Amino acid sequence: PARHFDTRTTEPISFFLSGLEELLAWQPDGNDDFNVSAVPLAKRQPPLHSKRPRTLVCHDMRGGYLEDRFIQGSATRNPYVFYHWRYIDIFVYFSHHTVTIPPVCWTNAAHRNGVPVLGTFITEWTDGQKLCEAFLAGGEEAYHAVSEQLARIAQHYRFDGWLVNMENTLSAAAVANLPRFLRHLTAQVHSAVPGGLVIWYDSVLQNGALRWQNELNEENRVFFNACDGLFTNYNWKEEHLERTRGLAGPRHTDVYVGVDVFARGDVIGGGFDTDKSLRLIRQHGLSAAIFAPGWVYEHLGEENFLHNENKFWGSLAEYLPTHSICTLPLATSFSLGMGTSRFLSGKEEEAGSWYDLSAQDIQPLYPEREGRLSTSCCLQDAWCGGSSLRVQGTIPPGEERVAICLFSLQMPAPPKLFLTLLYKLEGPHPDKFAVALELTTWDSGTCHEGNVTSLPEPNSRHHPRFLPAPPPGLAKLLAACDRGSHGWTSRCYELDLQDCSLRDLSLLVSRHQPSPQETPFTCLLGEVRVLDAASMAASPPQVQSLMASQLWWQ
Repeated sequence: PARHFDTRTTEPISFFLSGLEELLAWQPDGNDDFNVSAVPLAKRQPPLHSKRPRTLVCHDMRGGYLEDRFIQGSATRNPYVFYHWRYIDIFVYFSHHTVTIPPVCWTNAAHRNGVPVLGTFITEWTDGQKLCEAFLAGGEEAYHAVSEQLARIAQHYRFDGWLVNMENTLSAAAVANLPRFLRHLTAQVHSAVPGGLVIWYDSVLQNGALRWQNELNEENRVFFNACDGLFTNYNWKEEHLERTRGLAGPRHTDVYVGVDVFARGDVIGGGFDTDKSLRLIRQHGLSAAIFAPGWVYEHLGEENFLHNENKFWGSLAEYLPTHSICTLPLATSFSLGMGTSRFLSGKEEEAGSWYDLSAQDIQPLYPEREGRLSTSCCLQDAWCGGSSLRVQGTIPPGEERVAICLFSLQMPAPPKLFLTLLYKLEGPHPDKFAVALELTTWDSGTCHEGNVTSLPEPNSRHHPRFLPAPPPGLAKLLAACDRGSHGWTSRCYELDLQDCSLRDLSLLVSRHQPSPQETPFTCLLGEVRVLDAASMAASPPQVQSLMASQLWWQ
């Protein structure tokens, strides 16, 4: 069918559904297999249901289903990518089609980084009004059929739920059934999708009128009570936040206050002033919904996108609580799922632009300290994939070293860890510096490095031992312990810990000679791995019942 494959190239594509008939007629189809997410939602800390304020990102770009619809990637130059996953809690893919099924590449990238993805169920204008009357004004059978289909679609494609957005007036009969529909949809999604979510957009009131409230109030509270959260409209002032906080009570983090980065209408902030909106939202302990952060790409242009993107998210970082990794192994080459070339083992394998978010790696924190430190993506050189992580900074006068936090961790430390690092020092004097990894642990009276008699490290900082050669039995996995290639340096380390809990993984850049001057450095990171030695020694599960389908010989 045309909707599963591009009519020009026959490549498999992601798609949407239009209208009630298409929604109710949908059923799983063999042509659909490409659209099913292959990446389970990674665990992270704190979990989504913790009570700290959350950050939702709603991606709305030029109607949606652009180059991201090509499931096996495309040769797009300067594509839009999102990679600040450590800073957000929920990702919504938005378009104006009735049923927006998120392109699978977004679900894969988000899930790899621990972020759930919601599709959008939207009705608007006269057609939307007719659609709502058709399934809401009658008996429960009609709206049950819709909620069951929506839950089935999320379960089949393995994304995590729905944003429901009704931007049209409703008759008295339809609006009376709306809370029941939302309750049923929420229950269906919760049972079909572990950790699933349904969020309602602030639009229709309990009397059926279409009037955006910019807050939680008695007119829309009935819908908030029927689902997992409310996404407010954007034209709020501080008094709206105060009233919302009061009315939401213990569910205040389930209110996502809308922030339009394009600053349409009478709004606070927007653009590079978005931090002003977030500051107020956080002062009232509420969650935030950042709408259309693709403004950076659409408004400021594609050419300098990565630089502007880091600037934009860096300006918000103060108001975005970050997330920790809580499972091992942790392995990443930092690829953004795009590039101007493809690299393998430090060598350029293929020149030419490419874009495939499903190939995006686990993304780190992107710490910025004005003038002292910046982390960014380097497309010109990589160990594997399309990019490496460029860490630029200065070692202050009189200091020996600087530590740059790459990942925050929150998990019990296994008794033995192996760590690997691939890096390349740039600049005029690379031989002036040494590069290593540092792990910190949470302070506790019990945590020891090595054997029980050794003293705990001050500040619980651990510097893993350098391994000149891989231990027996792990030679294949840690093959390149002291052998880099194409200018990349490869290092392996081991660390023995007892009764410890992991906290941060940092890059340590130190200078060989102390100096009264500040010393600038630039280091590219090609790959970092943190491995639990015990699970590495175990033999991997055997692959069984392998099948290939949908083959196309070229």
